[in-house]
Amino acid sequence: MSDYRRIADRIADDIATGRLRPGQRLPPQRAFARRRGIAPSTAGRVYGELVRRGLVVGEVGRGTFVRAAPDGPAGQALTEPGPAAAPVNLELNYPVAPGQPELLAPVLAPLLRPDVLAEALLPAAATGTEAAREAAATLLTTPGWRPAPERLLFTGNARQAIAAVLASLVRPGGRVGVEQLTYPLVKEIAARLGISLVPLAGDAAGLLPEAVAAAHRSAPLSALYVQPTLHNPTSLTTSGPRLLHLAQLVHDLNLPVVEDRIWSFLREPGDPLAVHAPALTHVVDGLSKRVAPGLTAGFLVVPPHRVAAVGDAVRSGGWSAGRFALEAAVRWTGEGTVARLVAAKRADAVRRQRILAEELAGFTVRSDPGAYFAWWELPAPWRADTFTAAAAAHGIAVTPGPAFAVAPGHTPDAVRLGLASAPEPDLRRALRTLAHVAARRAGDRTGP
Repeated sequence: MSDYRRIADRIADDIATGRLRPGQRLPPQRAFARRRGIAPSTAGRVYGELVRRGLVVGEVGRGTFVRAAPDGPAGQALTEPGPAAAPVNLELNYPVAPGQPELLAPVLAPLLRPDVLAEALLPAAATGTEAAREAAATLLTTPGWRPAPERLLFTGNARQAIAAVLASLVRPGGRVGVEQLTYPLVKEIAARLGISLVPLAGDAAGLLPEAVAAAHRSAPLSALYVQPTLHNPTSLTTSGPRLLHLAQLVHDLNLPVVEDRIWSFLREPGDPLAVHAPALTHVVDGLSKRVAPGLTAGFLVVPPHRVAAVGDAVRSGGWSAGRFALEAAVRWTGEGTVARLVAAKRADAVRRQRILAEELAGFTVRSDPGAYFAWWELPAPWRADTFTAAAAAHGIAVTPGPAFAVAPGHTPDAVRLGLASAPEPDLRRALRTLAHVAARRAGDRTGP
């Protein structure tokens, strides 16, 4: 029992003397245990003791950081919580429209009739049902595009759709081009499939075609994964001319594309890349953001010659949608429930963006006026991990920029703020608190 305290004393001395700087990340507990020749359980006690003494901040999934040094006459640490308040999670980003349960419930009621329920509980094929294909095709229609129902496949959610397409397109060891900042779960999917992600540069108009071409010349790409509409995390939407340029390029290179449109419902309908490159583009969308994550379905629109291959990947991966979810989707779409939710969520996102603009006025924040997230480029000398730890100490969860970075050396000093999940008063309070923390600018105390 005393051994772990003695080790904690030594770490505390390193912090006190400056050998461990404020904001510095401690090694993972298992690595710490190996270096010290102690059991992992003992390392856990050491870290727990340091947290108890207020010397470090631990956040699940991020790591353990040395607390920032005292600031101001009150001697309050930058990472020290202020007055007690309920935690606010700005990592989660699932929008809930006012009155959403009341809108959804009546449409589900007929599914609970025994005869209908018996049918809805049968297994679903990757191709879904004829009614589901027609409903999804209608839902995804834009002014210049209506997907052919026979090209639609269904998964449990959009993440599974991405996994199925990549598994069908890319062999282990293959290379997939992505934006320099990309959806973190794509990084996880790629790692599990043994795929290498290649970061590609972009500008204010979107992904740079010349970056795609250069990467393909250096070693052939097997596919391209892009988010042209409301890119996560920056909220950037690719311009029309740039989209045409990209379409021409992938056609010239015969390069398959995975087009993620999960947030596109928040903007007035715009045509996807698939309009310009239909033989190469696999469109991914779903209901988790439009409706709710707990009862959802992922949609895949694939080129005609790819239906069988992607369908096989869906089945072999165990990624098929539930029949009950498909039946619910058909009813919600046909009765206009999804359209009403989309309208409500667009208005909600605009309100939340106004709160963001008011509370973070004067900071460098990149976002779209109708998006549910924002990319906050932190003021110097804040680092993303240090600021994330400081936010966590105030009961606020944010996503550090490096979570989106593909290149190991590219660690932007920014955080993504998810605006969708917290109630508006809590969102305002959290943003105000974060602005106060950022403005304190204890640069020499948090390290460069």
